[in-house]
Amino acid sequence: MRFVSRDVVTGFVNALAILIFLAQLPELTDVTWHVYAMTAGGLGIIYLFPYLPFIGKLLPSPLVCIVALTVIYMVVGIDIRTVGDMGQLPDTLPIFLWPDVPLNLNTLFIILPYSSALAVVGLLESMMTATIVDDLTDTPSDKNRECKGQGLANVGVGLMGGMAGCAMIGQSIINIKSGGRNRLSCLASGVFLLFMVVFLGEGLKQIPMAALVAVMIMVSIGTFSWSSIRDIKQAPLSSNVVMLSTVFVVVFTHNLATGVAVGVLLSSLFFAGKISRLMVVKSNTLNETSGRHYQVIGQVFFASSESFLTSFDFKEAVENIQIDLTEAHFWDITSVSVLDKVVIKFRREGANVELIGMNQATATLIDKFAVHDKPDAFEKLLSSH
Repeated sequence: MRFVSRDVVTGFVNALAILIFLAQLPELTDVTWHVYAMTAGGLGIIYLFPYLPFIGKLLPSPLVCIVALTVIYMVVGIDIRTVGDMGQLPDTLPIFLWPDVPLNLNTLFIILPYSSALAVVGLLESMMTATIVDDLTDTPSDKNRECKGQGLANVGVGLMGGMAGCAMIGQSIINIKSGGRNRLSCLASGVFLLFMVVFLGEGLKQIPMAALVAVMIMVSIGTFSWSSIRDIKQAPLSSNVVMLSTVFVVVFTHNLATGVAVGVLLSSLFFAGKISRLMVVKSNTLNETSGRHYQVIGQVFFASSESFLTSFDFKEAVENIQIDLTEAHFWDITSVSVLDKVVIKFRREGANVELIGMNQATATLIDKFAVHDKPDAFEKLLSSH
């Protein structure tokens, strides 16, 4: 998560909100006007019920929406889709199941691509959810503990015939806004849902899909970071590109992990480009007219190496060249290779080159990979390419 920038998190959240909304469109396509009326009524209950005096703060408005629309459906008898039309609900508690497959490497390799993808997506969404919840509640969490708990829970759920799960940003935000600020609220909601599915299955079948659509639209609205739209004009171009690219890739591919990977990659490239522009090389005369002193300031790495190379005047007729690295740091083999080019080019022009002021890390890197002080330095430099 240290490599996932805030722009990527914002793009991820916005894309998730869009996907949640798009998932509701099949329930709003080719339907009668009753469905639209029920959905609009549900949204009205969700957003207006909290403003009722006294009782509005005691009951969660999404639950009130579901109960109210279910009662209306049962009383009026409208011909619309219900939860019962979506398939058979479970009527027993989960039982322990061991898959009837050979327990060997071949079996594990079959499920490896799918399990790896699920693990990546699940961990990413869980860690992003934890980050956002930490900000909302001002209570930092142990991310390693969250990962371990999720892994153990998914193993247990799999052995009970269930699907792998993860923390859900939208539902978590709505839970916090409804007053649930600790793990007890999650446990209570899970137990309540399990009780309803097992013991109130017939009642659940009567819930109109329009009610659930209204709730999920509310979740998508609550999940979307509306401030990100307002901040587009003030935010740097690179931040907007990262955020919008993450949204586009996630929505286009329906793959959360791919969108985050693209966002992280773009963030890294923009960051590298920004840091590379902070590197400068200053020059002044050394001992009157007998030489040139170059002072390197900043970070020298693959993105700034070209700028570093072009900062030197190799055609100037001087006897001594002094390159001061006191305020510079060399990070990779590319930067060392460019330094080799600079030193060898000056020496081919007949100048004596002296490197001064290297910090320990830079000196270690140069001692290990540089070739300019080795015999046949020019040939070694050519062979490295």
